[in-house]
Amino acid sequence: MTKVKMETELPVEPENVWETVGRFNALQEWHPAVESSEMEEGGKVRRLRLAGGGEIVERLEQLDEEGHAYRYSIVSSPLPVGRYTATIRVRPAPDGKGSVVEWSSDFEPQGPEQEALETIRGIYQAGFDNLRKLFGG
Repeated sequence: MTKVKMETELPVEPENVWETVGRFNALQEWHPAVESSEMEEGGKVRRLRLAGGGEIVERLEQLDEEGHAYRYSIVSSPLPVGRYTATIRVRPAPDGKGSVVEWSSDFEPQGPEQEALETIRGIYQAGFDNLRKLFGG
């Protein structure tokens, strides 16, 4: 399995960031690649429509409201990855001022590993860049 782990610091309390990031159906509010998100199966599955076309279907595997984290898997997508599972977590910044958003995953590359790594890192970075625009930092 290939692993990716990235994080960004924001000058906002973790609870405030979690209000946006922690809602499984809110990706379109903070990630620029997502045009819309529709919930299915009683809120356990989200169908993401991507800017420029394409669709990703993801399943919520675990939600930890108290720990400000959720884990999800990809059911289907055009991404060059298989058996993809990821976790998004918001925690207090080490200095106690603000928060850290962590996005990590493991997956099996479908094709060249470097291409899969670059794709996933690019997705995470685009989300982090937009979070910094929304929250500062």
